Amino acid sequence: MSEKMKKIIIILSLALILAIGIFSLGIAYAGGVRGIGLLGVWFFLTFGIIVVLAQLIPAGIILSSFIATGFSSFRRGEMPIRAT
Repeated sequence: MSEKMKKIIIILSLALILAIGIFSLGIAYAGGVRGIGLLGVWFFLTFGIIVVLAQLIPAGIILSSFIATGFSSFRRGEMPIRAT
């Protein structure tokens, strides 16, 4: 991967984390959390969302690959299985 591509990916990653963080901060503030508790809720929501996304994206890829194998074949002579 080129150096330019790495910089673009880093900027996009930071922009995503910042957007999630600001959104989480807005939810906590609108919910009535004030003071130092606002910082704790902000970290909890932000990193909770990031952890969930980190698990959901690979799980979605695996699930879609699993579903696709039922409808397609890797060999030319085979027909895909049809569920009736």
